Amino acid sequence: MEKKAYVKPVMESETFVPNTYVAACGDSGTHYYFVCNASHLIGGAGGVVYEETNGQPGLQLPYYHEDSDTYRSQYNPCSETHVANKSDAFIDGYVTWGLVEDWATPVKIWGGPDGNNTHCTTNIHEETWETAKS
Repeated sequence: MEKKAYVKPVMESETFVPNTYVAACGDSGTHYYFVCNASHLIGGAGGVVYEETNGQPGLQLPYYHEDSDTYRSQYNPCSETHVANKSDAFIDGYVTWGLVEDWATPVKIWGGPDGNNTHCTTNIHEETWETAKS
């Protein structure tokens, strides 16, 4: 009878190390960072915010134009850096003082996490905003 040698079982494993990042969810989880700094005057004074709704360049106030941009709210910049989800609505608009169309400052408007606030930035080019994935 032939004796067989006992061989202790050995389990081998490899550690998975990804070498390529694949975003399976598109822009989901991407956040913008922007400063709420919009002002119509030097010195940081707030004003009145209008949403660009008539498709015509520049602010058209309802007092002077039949096809005007839409009033949103009164506004004072909070000067905070906000973190907003990239999928949130960012609206083109203007900050102005009183009824002065010529002094209107173009802005991007963000309604806050619940959409009911008004935060504006003068950096209207979203592609230049700092982003981060969560």
